Amino acid sequence: MGAEQIEAVAAVARRVVPAVGVIDDRTRLRTYECDGLAHYRVTPALVVIPEDAAQLAAVVAACAEHRVPYVARGSGTGLSGGALPHAEGVLVVTSRMREILEVRRADQRAVVEPGVINLDVTKAASGDGYYYAPDPSSQQICSIGGNVAENSGGAHCLKYGFTANHVAAADFVAPDGETVRLGTTAPDAPGYDLLGAVIGSEGTLGIVTTVEVKLTRLPQDVRTLLVGFASTDQAGAATSAIISAGIVPAAIEMMDALAIEAAEAAVSCGYPDGAGAVLVIELDGSTADVGAEFEDVERMCRDNGAFEIRVATDPTERALIWKGRKSAFAAVGRISPDYIVQDGVIPRTALPEVLTAIDELSRSSGVRVANVFHAGDGNLHPLVLFDDAVEGAGEAAEKVSGAILDLCIEHGGSITGEHGVGVDKAKYMPRMYSDEDLDTMQLVRCAFDPAGISNPGKLFPTPRLCGEVPGRHKGAHPLQAAGLAEVF
Repeated sequence: MGAEQIEAVAAVARRVVPAVGVIDDRTRLRTYECDGLAHYRVTPALVVIPEDAAQLAAVVAACAEHRVPYVARGSGTGLSGGALPHAEGVLVVTSRMREILEVRRADQRAVVEPGVINLDVTKAASGDGYYYAPDPSSQQICSIGGNVAENSGGAHCLKYGFTANHVAAADFVAPDGETVRLGTTAPDAPGYDLLGAVIGSEGTLGIVTTVEVKLTRLPQDVRTLLVGFASTDQAGAATSAIISAGIVPAAIEMMDALAIEAAEAAVSCGYPDGAGAVLVIELDGSTADVGAEFEDVERMCRDNGAFEIRVATDPTERALIWKGRKSAFAAVGRISPDYIVQDGVIPRTALPEVLTAIDELSRSSGVRVANVFHAGDGNLHPLVLFDDAVEGAGEAAEKVSGAILDLCIEHGGSITGEHGVGVDKAKYMPRMYSDEDLDTMQLVRCAFDPAGISNPGKLFPTPRLCGEVPGRHKGAHPLQAAGLAEVF
């Protein structure tokens, strides 16, 4: 990619975007060299920060005309390198597109721009008795556009689902610069679910410019429990007992002893002394239902070895209970100079076996692992600790991290639950999918982006089939030969 093409895109950007929103100074560009996964760093050739959808579409159209790759970035809180820039491309930052356009109480909908902060949607809707249910741990700073790109979840996804369950429609700039409408305000849309394809596509199919989200009614009652156990096995058994009884809490979160140690050092959350694991359990709904469920949950926790149960009686106490869990990732920095945040998924019933295996991996390798996860739906977030200043420590941590993902796959799970694949996990995709599976996924990408300019190099371990030079196949692809696919 030549400097002439970049300058051509920059010229268009300077015409349509305020001067402060076009950055080509090398020092300033380095501000954007990574997302929340700082292990990977690339300085973009150009950063453009549009202030509205028309400006964004014009920049993307210029990229398409000059075959310049581009990457979309919201708040930069992603943990898989999904917003990692392209060294010879444009980084399109949506952080100034932060207007909440509508809150429609009657329709239980809000229309927002992609740079709107997740928690701000709830703040805007709460006066009308509603809130936005998806709540990643970074909800105070992550943006809706990034949530859509990664199909983000959060602590309460056990009961309420992921971003995909809370988006009704979106305006979307395709890789040729055309703006299209995906989805409808109505509960469902006929035809292929193109909106569903875009949500979770990690910016490889284009960029959303407005998002119509579904609002959820504020519950009549909420009770939050902090439960201390001697071991993760006991906490896991309590979790299984609760779900097996037909109770679906809004959230069941688990932290092991090492994660608790980090949280205490960082935010003094006051979790039970001597706990080998804690559960944060939140029940919500009607007062009658919550009361009945609370009695059952408390009993099942005690039956499975709980030695201490605290119940939040007001929002302040509830926030304090959640403080340790919400700060867990950052808190690990208090006990380790470096760490890898993993994100695998397993069946809930496999929790005891997999946690035991992770502990054995840690002991045999000498690499510490702190476990923080959504126990209710088996979404693990092992934090693999190391000191990069020690020779070989990073490689050892990477090896343990990969072995944990292998454990997830072996037990019928997945390499990611909510952080996405990005560049960090692309190499693991063949462990889950065959070449044919991966090619089929890439054919969808080719249909949206035949030139391969929208967030190239993400999701897939080997680019092939469109725009990007194939690395593995010779001659016609089997799907192409069968007349089932076209290579652009």
